[in-house]
Amino acid sequence: MTAVFLTFIFVLSIFLGFEVISKVPSTLHTPLMSGSNAISGITLIGALASLQTSYHGLTVFLAFLAVVFATINVTGGYAVTDRMLAMFKKKDRGDAA
Repeated sequence: MTAVFLTFIFVLSIFLGFEVISKVPSTLHTPLMSGSNAISGITLIGALASLQTSYHGLTVFLAFLAVVFATINVTGGYAVTDRMLAMFKKKDRGDAA
């Protein structure tokens, strides 16, 4: 595939992703965050496998970057999801007899 064609697909996917996400109601953001965390976990496993099997410098560098970014995404996603779910828990007022 040519670089122009791949760039076209990349730009088209950005616009499509923006349109899909902008139309999601706020009540569905937590389940979607959990789904995106699962996808980032798969990306993390793939990047780790790529690190293990490659010996080419550029591939190792790109796989390392993929591991770093996927780890940040998974960790941040779970932190945000936990914080959002904590908003729905009942608060203990401590005045029960």
